Amino acid sequence: MDMIERAMRSGAPQLREDPAALSLPTSDSLIERAAAIAKSPPVVIPTSVVAPKRTQRSVLLDLERIRSQGLLVPDARRSRIKEEYRHIKRPLLMNAAGKGATIVEHPNLIMVTSSRPGEGKTFTACNLALSIAAERDRTVLLVDADVIKPSIARMLGFEADQGLVDLLIDEQLELADVLVDTNVPSLTILPAGSTHHLSTELLASDNMRKLAEEVSRRYADRIIVMDSPPLLVTTEASVLASLAGQIVMVVEAGRTHQSQVQEALALLNPNQIVGFVLNKKRGILGADYYGYSYGYRYGYGRDERDRDAEE
Repeated sequence: MDMIERAMRSGAPQLREDPAALSLPTSDSLIERAAAIAKSPPVVIPTSVVAPKRTQRSVLLDLERIRSQGLLVPDARRSRIKEEYRHIKRPLLMNAAGKGATIVEHPNLIMVTSSRPGEGKTFTACNLALSIAAERDRTVLLVDADVIKPSIARMLGFEADQGLVDLLIDEQLELADVLVDTNVPSLTILPAGSTHHLSTELLASDNMRKLAEEVSRRYADRIIVMDSPPLLVTTEASVLASLAGQIVMVVEAGRTHQSQVQEALALLNPNQIVGFVLNKKRGILGADYYGYSYGYRYGYGRDERDRDAEE
């Protein structure tokens, strides 16, 4: 008997004593293993690994172009307009944090409006949003709710096909589908979107109310700045005002009549927080300089409003 045959014979008893050591699993054992795997708990992926659906689009804003239009740019440079908007935003942020003199519903939803067109409400809304975006602990959603004459996308230098109106009429769209992220830290924009002949009804709809609830409650650190139509020109503005916690009324210095301010204020809830921005006021730096002064009042009664408007 040669060496190979002896080796085979000597190894044979070991194979008979332990056949499972080299044999393939049977069909029964495979079924048992599959059943055990099915009963085991599912693998949970940590939420930090799954990126939430935030926006479908982002734009690169031309900051130098924005600066050339007199808008505020959140960088390290110091400027007069930055200081002015620091004064404007501070009481708004205090109210949003529930630390103001008056407690209201949705205090982080701020509507910027005016009594008539051309007073600078969109300019003010953009600057207010850009200034708040510079805060370390705040994010900003800038909403173009002037759906009849939208201006935010044009002022900031980008184009947007879909926006607020599309979200209100199309149940298949989600908020993330129409939001526009920007290269300004903490600033997201909701454009006005398509035009619609029933714009007032859309803004007064239950969908709009639910949207206002969602954007104001989704993130604790979020401030919503909503550019609305002028109060005396359209009915949309007074409808939107009922959703906001704070109102910023822009008044053009030297041009807006007291009666127009009084008439516009009469359209608002007497218990709302209302602030005033006196826009296009000539400052002390020369005839070509336009400054911005700010006044703030809480929980107006009707008579108090009239006296303040006259002042």
